[in-house]
Amino acid sequence: MSSTSRVTAFLFVFLVAACASPQPPTSIVKVPDQLKPGANESLAMIVPAKGVQIYECRARTDQVGGYEWVFVAPEADLFDSRGNRTGRHYAGPHWEATDGSKILGTVKQRANAPVTDAIPWLLLAAKSVGSEGSFGKITSIQRVNTAGGVAPKAGCSQATAGTSARINYTADYYFFTAR
Repeated sequence: MSSTSRVTAFLFVFLVAACASPQPPTSIVKVPDQLKPGANESLAMIVPAKGVQIYECRARTDQVGGYEWVFVAPEADLFDSRGNRTGRHYAGPHWEATDGSKILGTVKQRANAPVTDAIPWLLLAAKSVGSEGSFGKITSIQRVNTAGGVAPKAGCSQATAGTSARINYTADYYFFTAR
């Protein structure tokens, strides 16, 4: 076998092995300009989430006799890169780490998810509302890589008013701190 053939074979085996290797659960994604954090912020951590988006069937305020699914709150577990539970995400919206640190988010910008039937990607301002800890210095959050979580398209009527729907979703939350 010639040296060129051996190098080609080695590169082929290396490429196949690289493609077969498990990929990390999260990575940096390209986001629309309106979802970019401030120039004075840097990425502190990427936190995968798995849970539900909760909706309630309610009478429409803009249409007499009409009903719609209205977003109520998220309910999700947060994980580290090894898959260990590190906190939770819930109404507010709040993100709370197992170390007791907690932040409250306020939506600044949103963009449609690049895949259908996924909740929008967001940029949120963050404010610490808990003890010091892993979330204590977070200044903004991006919600990206969303899957699922959109409101049901049917099933909301006068007969079902007041009922809730819990729709599975996953997302990655990118947490930023001031430089």
